[in-house]
Amino acid sequence: MKQTIFFQCLSDETRLRTLLLLEGEQDLCVCEISFALDLPQPKVSRHLAAMRDAGLVVSHRRAQWVFYSVNEEMAEWKKQIVLAAMEGNKDDPIAQGDKKRLCAMKDRPARCDVA
Repeated sequence: MKQTIFFQCLSDETRLRTLLLLEGEQDLCVCEISFALDLPQPKVSRHLAAMRDAGLVVSHRRAQWVFYSVNEEMAEWKKQIVLAAMEGNKDDPIAQGDKKRLCAMKDRPARCDVA
């Protein structure tokens, strides 16, 4: 059941924290998410792959960077659940700390398209 995979993704703290980071950003690369969550890049990449497989996020490449964003094309019922999960956790101290770390990150990848 695809719904099971979707709910399993939302029940994981790292994945929910990642969604909360993506909520306020256009997109983020793995290095930014890894820095903000204070987790190794391979672990973050595995979580992002699971989220992509569940249809929660989409990815796109710009130069050497792969950027992730919340999937705006997901089914309406999924959007409502994701929004409720984000709303219910936006004031969480851990999520607030993640956002502060992200804001403090130096040398973040540029957001311009490279041809």
